[in-house]
Amino acid sequence: MELRGFRHPGLARQVNPWLVALLALTGLRLVLAAILPLSPDEAYYWVWSRNLQAGYLDHPPMVAIFIWLGTALAGENALGVRFLGPVTLFIGSLMLARSAEDLFPGRGAGPWAAALMNATLFAALGAVTMTPDTPLLFFWVATLWAVARAHHTDDARWWLLAGIFAGGALLSKYTAALLGFGLVLWLLLLPEARRWLLRWQLWAGGALAVALFAPVIQWNATHEWASFAKQGGRTAAGGAGQSLRWLGELLGGQVALVTPLVFLLCVMGAIMAARQVWRARDAGAGLLLALIVPGAAIFLWQALGSRVQGNWPAILYPSAAITAAALLPASWLRLRVPALALGFAMAGAAYLQATAAPLPLPRRQDPTLARLGGWDGLAADLARAAEREGVAFIAAEEYGLASGMAFRLPPELRVVAMDPRWRFFTLPKPPENAPGLLIRSERRGEGPPVWPGATPIEGDAGRLIRARRGQEAEAYRLFRVTTAPGQPPSAVLPRPGR
Repeated sequence: MELRGFRHPGLARQVNPWLVALLALTGLRLVLAAILPLSPDEAYYWVWSRNLQAGYLDHPPMVAIFIWLGTALAGENALGVRFLGPVTLFIGSLMLARSAEDLFPGRGAGPWAAALMNATLFAALGAVTMTPDTPLLFFWVATLWAVARAHHTDDARWWLLAGIFAGGALLSKYTAALLGFGLVLWLLLLPEARRWLLRWQLWAGGALAVALFAPVIQWNATHEWASFAKQGGRTAAGGAGQSLRWLGELLGGQVALVTPLVFLLCVMGAIMAARQVWRARDAGAGLLLALIVPGAAIFLWQALGSRVQGNWPAILYPSAAITAAALLPASWLRLRVPALALGFAMAGAAYLQATAAPLPLPRRQDPTLARLGGWDGLAADLARAAEREGVAFIAAEEYGLASGMAFRLPPELRVVAMDPRWRFFTLPKPPENAPGLLIRSERRGEGPPVWPGATPIEGDAGRLIRARRGQEAEAYRLFRVTTAPGQPPSAVLPRPGR
């Protein structure tokens, strides 16, 4: 890949510092992916990879495919589950840099755009965890790269590749619809872009994207449209006070997750892109703006009626990073180095806390403790409790807790998950009249257990603590349960290597 700023035609004569830094960062992320415990959601998506389908209640199947490929390459362990995260972010960073060079040639914006993107906490945390946002971000950037290549080379064949990548984005998360909407907006509103409407490759690319997404539509059609209904019904009406709170959470979360200076540069870059489009009808700036503004408007609107999760707007920042690198005046560009320094410092602090926990922070102040801390110890305590009680299985009503235990508990212990979502899987049912232990979080366990006839184990024997270095993450209660005909939907979860 030949980029201004990525000078490596004579690799023996000059080592490209940007590429070396990116390779080193990717190596660090692979190490962290291997040593950090899986979160409950990651374990849940690992269960998906052991029961591959064209769709799931929560999302399309691409995260399951990523995990399936990763575990095939690196083993059924934490690294395998996350392996494609650092790898695809490395590839996506090169694509983002190339996109910046294609859209704004001669400005040397490519390396800076990639660096700004990698300096966000979105990238730092997303690279060492595996969620549907991981493949979505990769395929979003890959689509942008293909469209930028078409724009720069005037070669319509790139639209075929753009269609394939856009299909991959749709197979990752439903918010990828914003990618298609943005591209259509660009094609209709910018005179220089409208010429593509006369090229058959553009329409064929769109057809490829729809064809790749068709199995998800078919899965929904045969499963009560469950996934579309779940994801399409997220908005809710809230009062003025609640709306202001959600809007404040959204904006504050973006400043934190993008890191303050990178966020400021991205906002100013988007403003400069709007100025370029207004004054000069610049097609490159218009493309980036079309991939930023509709999504930003929808997330802001949704925050007026319901909570917007902090990770959802991550798709806006690849384009915003290019605007920050290519369109800002020199007075703003002086902030690039401080922005990178602050971003990587914040990422390093998060990595250090997640791996070594030097600060004894409580759960409310430490997301790494809440999501990652103490799972192996909890699994060991739970295995001892199962042996003491002489039971055949461990059960959980929380899908993430059940999946995490399935990934960690000894293979001779069955793990049974009870939740309506499991009826959409093709997993075996638990045997009837078998004794087991139900584990429930005290924090989430309001009301009686869903499991019929669950009997609490009294005293210290019925209470387990998940903790990291003595800092409590969560407390759990144990119940004796027995499988029976007619109980709510439940399934026996897969185990590593089985």
